[in-house]
Amino acid sequence: MIRLQRIGKKGQAYFRVVLNEHTKKPKGEFQELLGTYNPHQKQFQVNRERVDYWMGKGAQISPTVNNLMVNYKMWDRPKMASWKPKKRQATSDKPQEPTTEKQEIEATPVEPPASAQEATAIE
Repeated sequence: MIRLQRIGKKGQAYFRVVLNEHTKKPKGEFQELLGTYNPHQKQFQVNRERVDYWMGKGAQISPTVNNLMVNYKMWDRPKMASWKPKKRQATSDKPQEPTTEKQEIEATPVEPPASAQEATAIE
């Protein structure tokens, strides 16, 4: 898999374009360093010959690396969807919850007794 590996300090992201097994962690060891990407200075450098070589051997390219190569005119391929927006549930689709007895009791106001005699009479 040809993908990005983040390096750099917090808030100062810098990426390597690396060849790695898809089962390994992105921050772990890699087989070959293919290029770099600096998003702050908008610099993208990649060894196109090595990318083509590994893709010929069956390596997959991540959607983000593919889109970077398209944006920087490294090749004329279509862009790929790199992320999917989360599905939001509409609030009108939810059924109304039935009210329980406890909620109905809390909703009715309770009047305090007018005098101490009425309070003892109620008990």
